[in-house]
Amino acid sequence: MGEAAELNTADPRRMSDAVSAVLRFGVLLSAAVIALGTLLLLLRFGSLDSGSLLTYYPSAPHGGFDPSLTALAAGLSSLNPYSVIDAGTLILLATPVARVALSALLFAAERDRPYVYITLTVLSLLLFSMLVTPFIPHFNG
Repeated sequence: MGEAAELNTADPRRMSDAVSAVLRFGVLLSAAVIALGTLLLLLRFGSLDSGSLLTYYPSAPHGGFDPSLTALAAGLSSLNPYSVIDAGTLILLATPVARVALSALLFAAERDRPYVYITLTVLSLLLFSMLVTPFIPHFNG
């Protein structure tokens, strides 16, 4: 039983299993959170035509609500269905980033320097594209 808790980094199959477990967990967690948000949406607006609530309107950016993380946190604390769905989407977006971060850690544990550098470069590019490019004027429209 103690063997399951340890990760043998010398075995590529074990490393692959760990990475695929992160991907699987992230996708399942995201799906569960989005399903919960959809259920909350239907419970809150069940008597209305729910299809019109999910319709995308290009003239209303971000569905007419604030896309900031503080607004997301406030919406989650009040169980706002749209915020719960957004949280599920963020989990889905964070899943491949977590996979790359785990890969970097596993390569570091293996002391495989070239792959650590390559993986950290990929992680840096992912984080840059997610965290920095929204503040570059050309990308903001």
